[in-house]
Amino acid sequence: MFTAAAPSRSFLQVAATEEAVAPPLRVVQIEGLVILKIIKHCTEFSPALVTGQLLGLDVGSVLEVTNCFPFPIREEDEEIEAEGANYQLEMMRCLREVNVDNNTVGWYQSTLLGSFQTVELIETFMNYQENIRRCVCIIYDPSKSNQGVLALKALKLSDSFMELYRSNEFNGEKLREKNLSWVDIFEEIPIKVSNSALVSAFMTELEADSPVTQSDYDRLQLSTNPFMERNMEFLIECMDDLSMEQQKFQFYYRNLSRQQAQQQTWLQKRRSENMARKAAGEEPLPEEDPSNPIFKPLPEPSRLDSFLITNQVSNYCNQINSVAGQSFSRLYLMKALHEN
Repeated sequence: MFTAAAPSRSFLQVAATEEAVAPPLRVVQIEGLVILKIIKHCTEFSPALVTGQLLGLDVGSVLEVTNCFPFPIREEDEEIEAEGANYQLEMMRCLREVNVDNNTVGWYQSTLLGSFQTVELIETFMNYQENIRRCVCIIYDPSKSNQGVLALKALKLSDSFMELYRSNEFNGEKLREKNLSWVDIFEEIPIKVSNSALVSAFMTELEADSPVTQSDYDRLQLSTNPFMERNMEFLIECMDDLSMEQQKFQFYYRNLSRQQAQQQTWLQKRRSENMARKAAGEEPLPEEDPSNPIFKPLPEPSRLDSFLITNQVSNYCNQINSVAGQSFSRLYLMKALHEN
């Protein structure tokens, strides 16, 4: 007895199925040359903020970044922006002609003391998400790297936050429904640096005979005053902004309480009037009047700005804590050396 053969699926159907069940992004694998390009571009223009395109491949749970190129300095002029878009397309066309990966997987940008959590970053993520299912943003901080730490991190927006951002409803009810807090906006993806075997062999040959390099000495610098002062300045500014956001919500809740009191007063008056009409044998009036301004719902302020500011405050506090801890360790080390 013969059975009917299962209908064959086209390549597009198989690709769509694999895309639907794609594993979550676990690692961003960056080639060493790409990291050097990013550091060079961001450091040359520091303290100005610069951006660039990331190119590579999306393979399962790993996002491979194999190349990058810088964007021109952006200006507000529309003609300049159009030239920038043409520049990106021309660069990708040239890379394709020389058989280099030209698939966009995100972008990189520089930052100053970790002040990158802004609405503009979220909007850029959403614009990329329209065409690229999974993309990341590589953040590099030249000022923090001067302290002897490679300040490089890969970020993406969480799925729950993107869903809420598309609905544009950042009120308390929706946030409680999604169980979303300020720590759930961004997800940091681990970075893995990858080099080819030839590059690794070449770097081994270039390695100095001395076990101590200049970067090792830089880590022992005791002066952290400029870095700490700037962090404290930014932290104070964020606290002022957060206080202003709280005042907005206090004003909203005061108006809401005042409106609810007016509604209760109007409702009691209407009920008394209806009792009098019933006694007179007349039809009662409705207890709600949509045309009355006191029944118009008050718009609740968006909590997005306060979430981003809270993220920034947390970031500055972590940086201050990290630098202070390292400074104390170096001071105790120097104290022990002087005693000996």
